[in-house]
Amino acid sequence: MASNHKPSAARPVSRGGIGLPGRPPSGLRPPSGNIRVATGMPPGTARPGSRGGPIGTGGVLSSQIKVADRPVTQQGLSGMKTGMKGPQRQILDKSYYLGLLRSKISELTTESNKLQKEIEMYNQENSVYLSYEKRAETLAVEIKEFQGQLADYNMLVDKLNTNTEMEEVMNDYNMLKAQNDQETQSMDIIFTERQAKEKQIRSVEEEVEQEKQAADGIIKNMSPEKQVKYIEMKTTNEKLLQELDTLQQQLDSLTMKKESLEAEIAHSQVKQEAVLLHEKLYELESHRDQMIAEDKSMGSPMEERERLLKQVKEDNQEIASMERQLTDIKEKINQFNEEIRQLDMDLEEHQEKVVPFYTTNSSM
Repeated sequence: MASNHKPSAARPVSRGGIGLPGRPPSGLRPPSGNIRVATGMPPGTARPGSRGGPIGTGGVLSSQIKVADRPVTQQGLSGMKTGMKGPQRQILDKSYYLGLLRSKISELTTESNKLQKEIEMYNQENSVYLSYEKRAETLAVEIKEFQGQLADYNMLVDKLNTNTEMEEVMNDYNMLKAQNDQETQSMDIIFTERQAKEKQIRSVEEEVEQEKQAADGIIKNMSPEKQVKYIEMKTTNEKLLQELDTLQQQLDSLTMKKESLEAEIAHSQVKQEAVLLHEKLYELESHRDQMIAEDKSMGSPMEERERLLKQVKEDNQEIASMERQLTDIKEKINQFNEEIRQLDMDLEEHQEKVVPFYTTNSSM
């Protein structure tokens, strides 16, 4: 057995340390991580042989293990926690975007199917609602008919309860029938008049359309200059019509405001007196402005004298011409009177000559 025992050879250098005679026990291995273990080595010593810790001369670690480096948890001792690494790098290649696109497409398809089902449900409900609405209309017509029959039966029951004679009921029936026939005739007349009016309106609309077509033809046959002028005048006319509408609206509003103010004034004596004072003030201001304008238009005394002399001369000339015309007219009147007198004398002589002639003929 002694021959089988081989002498221990030196262990090759490993990551645990350099030149160590043997691997240290696991309980004596320095902790790994970002926490630096105090070595207690003086400065200027040799570089540690590995990241596990410095190399001891006797094959043991010279550093002291602190209890704080091996925290105690509920499950017992645990290794030292290393720092958290950053986010791992993700390669966003074509397959990643295709998968993302497929997921979005599937979501859109699901939502579209959901909306389509809702639309079908709404359409079905709408069709059911329309059928119910038509049925409600027919039932409403039937209800009106039944209400009329019920009113007739109630009236008949009232007549029976009041012991009304049959003759009176027949008289009421005949009277209502005559009234109904008269209203039916009036409705027929109104219907025929309506048809005639509608026919007349259609004929007028056709005439208006023909006139529009004729006007369009005339416009097309115009020269370009006239067409441009026509378009300008048409736009001007439209603008003026719009302005007229706005002004008419303003006039209507002002008229309504005036009527309301007049109504307020009619119920207040103080406001009536104020209106009279305003009118008097307006008249006085107008008279003042007129006097100021006359004062400004008046010149110096010499200019006024010359103006008056000139006006007097013009008036004298006009009077002289009017007197001459009056003299000429008087002479013409006298001449006409003389001619009339002469004609009267001639007429009398002629009558005197004619009368004996008739007398001689009658005697014969």
